[in-house]
Amino acid sequence: MVEKITPKKFALIVDELVRTKNLTHMEAIIYYCEQNMLEPASVAKWIDQCLKDKIQLDAEKLNYLPKTSQLPL
Repeated sequence: MVEKITPKKFALIVDELVRTKNLTHMEAIIYYCEQNMLEPASVAKWIDQCLKDKIQLDAEKLNYLPKTSQLPL
């Protein structure tokens, strides 16, 4: 029986991979795709806004994207 993946469940899987494997969110998504023999484009429907924000934050930290301005806390 195949388990149905939802955006929430996919985000939890990716967060677990980030935590346990010490990967960025994008690397965790690619790792998941490799382990499950999926094309990265096929998981796009499971990436919600929260996960997109985490990917963007990782990319900014790695200087792949220009940093967005944030209000000081």
